[in-house]
Amino acid sequence: MSHHLKVMASAGLVTTRREGNSIFYRRNFPSGESAASQLQMALYQTTDQLQIDESLHSRVDDIHHQRAEASRIFFTEHADEFQEKQDLIAGYSVYAAQVADMLAASPLTKRKRALEVGPGEGLFLEVLANTFLHVTALDNSESLLATAKQFCQTQQLGNIDFIHNDTRYCRTTSEPFDCVVINMVLHHASSPAQIFTDVGLAMKSNGVLLVCELCNHDQDWARQACGDIWLGFDPQDLGRWANDANFTEGQSIYFALRNGFQIQLRQFIKE
Repeated sequence: MSHHLKVMASAGLVTTRREGNSIFYRRNFPSGESAASQLQMALYQTTDQLQIDESLHSRVDDIHHQRAEASRIFFTEHADEFQEKQDLIAGYSVYAAQVADMLAASPLTKRKRALEVGPGEGLFLEVLANTFLHVTALDNSESLLATAKQFCQTQQLGNIDFIHNDTRYCRTTSEPFDCVVINMVLHHASSPAQIFTDVGLAMKSNGVLLVCELCNHDQDWARQACGDIWLGFDPQDLGRWANDANFTEGQSIYFALRNGFQIQLRQFIKE
């Protein structure tokens, strides 16, 4: 396997990233519209259509479950330190105003129902509650959801439902959302691409998805200190996952932080 991976890396089909003694390989998505790029993308698309053995599906599901459980346990054990952990990378005050401004400028046809995935302590729920008639807060951490609920009660926000679940909830909800917001959640998610697919199923046509997330970085300490599963994301990854879930790209804002991290704020419109 290592020999074949080396051949593919030499051919430019995969890129590599080293973490300690481990080397991670991923597809190298080409840029441009050359014949070679089109051939490479056709190869990837054809590969994605191959039938995978059920035992492999089961193993992938096991890995996703292990990641989700590890994330849930981390936030359960550190619920009282949530803001302290968040401030190590990007505290709420760093990105809140930009997300609120992009929300206000988004081309929403209606402002009836909104969903926030992973609301943390619930601070941005106040913005949503003052913008939409009804808001749903969705989190797989029961302790953090309780903290968010307590904050909203203190602020006398009565138009919010609190759901203890992951984004599989979106596959069963009956009334679609006009807007979904995901702030600093994807790098904790077991399968970020699946989140795009799930929320897309629960959104109205022309609905707006706002994603605030870290760009890819190499600060590995964030895994242990902050419970991160992913070291940020290449902006192309978010665009590709959104496209696969039938979103088109809207506005994008990027800004760097003094601690070396970079944030991407992305707007996607449901087709």
